Amino acid sequence: MSSLGIIMLVHTALHRAEQVARHWTASGCPVVIHVDRKVPDQVYSRFVAACKDDPLIRFSERHTCEWGGWGIVEASQSAAELMLDAFPNVHHVYLSSGACLPLRPVDELIDYLSERPRVDFIESATTADVSWTIGGLDQERFTLRFPFSWRKNRKLFDAYVKLQRAIGLRRRIPDGLVPHMGSQWWCLTRQTLSAILQDPRRKTYDRYFRRVWIPDESYFQTLARLYSTHIESRSLTLSKFDYQGRPHIFYDDHLQLLRRSDCFVARKVWPRAERLYQSFLTDQNGALKPAEPNPGKIDRVFSKAVERRTRGRDGLYMQSRFPRHGSENGLTSFPYSVFQGFTELFDDFELWLADTTGARVHGHLFGPERAEFAGGEKIINGALSDCAVLRDYNPTAFVSNLIWNTRGERQCFQFGPGDTQKINWFLARDKNAQISVITGAWAIPLFRSNMNFADIRNEAARLQQIETKQLEVLDSVWTKARVRKWSLADFVESPMEPLQTVIEEIGTTHASHLTEAPVMVDLSGFGQFLQNLKNQGMHPYMMGDFPVDDVFGAQVRPFHKPYLVR
Repeated sequence: MSSLGIIMLVHTALHRAEQVARHWTASGCPVVIHVDRKVPDQVYSRFVAACKDDPLIRFSERHTCEWGGWGIVEASQSAAELMLDAFPNVHHVYLSSGACLPLRPVDELIDYLSERPRVDFIESATTADVSWTIGGLDQERFTLRFPFSWRKNRKLFDAYVKLQRAIGLRRRIPDGLVPHMGSQWWCLTRQTLSAILQDPRRKTYDRYFRRVWIPDESYFQTLARLYSTHIESRSLTLSKFDYQGRPHIFYDDHLQLLRRSDCFVARKVWPRAERLYQSFLTDQNGALKPAEPNPGKIDRVFSKAVERRTRGRDGLYMQSRFPRHGSENGLTSFPYSVFQGFTELFDDFELWLADTTGARVHGHLFGPERAEFAGGEKIINGALSDCAVLRDYNPTAFVSNLIWNTRGERQCFQFGPGDTQKINWFLARDKNAQISVITGAWAIPLFRSNMNFADIRNEAARLQQIETKQLEVLDSVWTKARVRKWSLADFVESPMEPLQTVIEEIGTTHASHLTEAPVMVDLSGFGQFLQNLKNQGMHPYMMGDFPVDDVFGAQVRPFHKPYLVR
């Protein structure tokens, strides 16, 4: 008869529980199984009948087990009492669940415990020493009453907690007890476990812990401190929890990860993880070298998983973060450039920029009629359509998808006050955006149009008002994009320096210094055009101090071939 006894708390996947129980008994370990009373009687009867042929498997009195309720402690008590009475040779009792899976040969666990005959393995720490208590109920879980289920009656639970706080109601902790907390999966010696179960004050302790919140994480953890001569405050069961306090579930693709942990038992294993059950429930003698259980070996993997879950990759939206504004880790995944006013000021600016930088240069992606993709494409990476209706249904997703689907390739596109403005705050908040604005350049197409002057004046007033609001967004304290602004007058007076700056930010596939500038449109008469707008009662201030004498119009051509003075 083995010196190790196993208690299994079972409520689902009974066929897996039978498989694991027989694995324990094959090595001589007696098993006491508690089946949740919520399991139908017919299912329970079939389960008992299936295990009847194994004399080392026993079934304890059934209790109803609710999460965070007293029933789990009662189930553990009943199973432990049966274990100690039925199997007098048992020296250590190991508490597990039906979802636990042995990872190493059972004989290794027996030898490990035999070398430590007086050691109790139970995570046991005071509330001041743990960081995983949730909802502010650390010390209060021991001084308030919790008659209502946190899961089933959340409103009543919260209301009763608030009421007790308001009237100052506090429970008295029984004399001699210092509340401790820890994992419910313990391995106790017969001496310690029997002392807890046979304590003369057990009724007092049970009555007190019956109204403690989540008593299965504090009952044995507290009482073991009264009787144990040597506690190692750790569990021999590998159990990992995410940032919300929910247990990680192990699947088939975690096989190598579980092997690296050197732990004896893992929880919680998916019932359909065929590969895990087949690998760990076969004869493993000699398969793994005996080693001290060290879940820290895989902590880095779980930490990385939690970070990926909570932060994710830049610009990748996923279900766990997408609904909550501000929870994304980067609005987009790769740097991109936005140009405002350049395509209005320079002929064939998009072709020139693409040749100079090697980037993919689009037209007005948020134009009123369609998204002007580079090369006139109607559908590009990620099946993004040029349809304006689809784009404007969720313009922020349009940009983030475009950048994600083309990550690694620099994207550039044109923008202006005539485009859809819903995207302004997104662009301003995006740290990957580089926004270059020539203010007032929207007036150049009006200047070159054949519209009636009254219509030009109205349109100019509308566009100027839109651009003013846009610049307020770009000047906001919330702006994370790199923004560069020039008035049209300042830019036209000396275009090479800002062009060089913009090109260097993007990165070029050719020489670092510009050898050829884009051809500027003919601005002859543009100063007078602005003056005419003023004369008609519209004040065009976004262009800067643009002279009326056409001095800029006469300087257009010399900018074609710049030269460097040393």
